[in-house]
Amino acid sequence: MAARGVRVGRSATGLGLFAAKPIAKKDYIVTYRGKRIPTAEAQRRERRSGAKYMFEIDRRWTIDGSSRRNLGRYLNHSCDPNAEAVLRAGNIVFVALRAIAPGEEITLDYGEEYFELYIKPLGCRCAACVAQAKRRRKRPAPR
Repeated sequence: MAARGVRVGRSATGLGLFAAKPIAKKDYIVTYRGKRIPTAEAQRRERRSGAKYMFEIDRRWTIDGSSRRNLGRYLNHSCDPNAEAVLRAGNIVFVALRAIAPGEEITLDYGEEYFELYIKPLGCRCAACVAQAKRRRKRPAPR
């Protein structure tokens, strides 16, 4: 998978997508691929079976990105992301918010709704939050 400039690898939160070569700011990274299904159907699947990897395009359409061939599914959440999702010609593509170095994990802010439902109850484990928690622990207690 390195031929595309990205690779799937171990991350602190499971599997993640990593840069295999330098990625410049605003460069295309990958497209979120999968079957386009009605958003109402995606919501039913999420409620019924906890389906993951649903990326809502608009009120009408959602991409079911559950296929392992969809490299976009491997972007993990970060509160300080280095990539963003952009709608281009009816497709969701990820582009770099800043330069990304080889070996660096490519991350995305999953958004407030997803964060409140799935991440916040368990605590965010993104690199930015883990680093912030470490800084808080190192501070001396106020007297």
